[in-house]
Amino acid sequence: MLRRKYPNDFWQSVTGSLEWDEAPLDAAIRELQEETGLIKQELHDCQYSKVFEIYSIWRERYAPGVTENTEHVYTVELPEKVAIVLDPKEHEQYLWLPQKQAMELAFSPTNQEAIRRWVPEV
Repeated sequence: MLRRKYPNDFWQSVTGSLEWDEAPLDAAIRELQEETGLIKQELHDCQYSKVFEIYSIWRERYAPGVTENTEHVYTVELPEKVAIVLDPKEHEQYLWLPQKQAMELAFSPTNQEAIRRWVPEV
């Protein structure tokens, strides 16, 4: 779980937005590297997407009138916990957590749902 610098105490898994003309898988790979420093990881496409309302604090990042976004879910399995290299402009802390604790910490209901569905209970 990653703690964003803004807003304060906003926890989430790796997330991000598509760049112009970018496929969801390519965005997931790019965001994983940018937000954690993990490169050349094999991502699993969960074949799941969900439309959600963009929080008002981030709407200025989008074109005028855009209020919804589509979230695509990917997972990556690591053989062990590794050191994460955070993007200091975006995040200030990370935690490796079991499923239940990660769900409780996640701010977004869609993030909570993805954790529940695709992070194994330990």
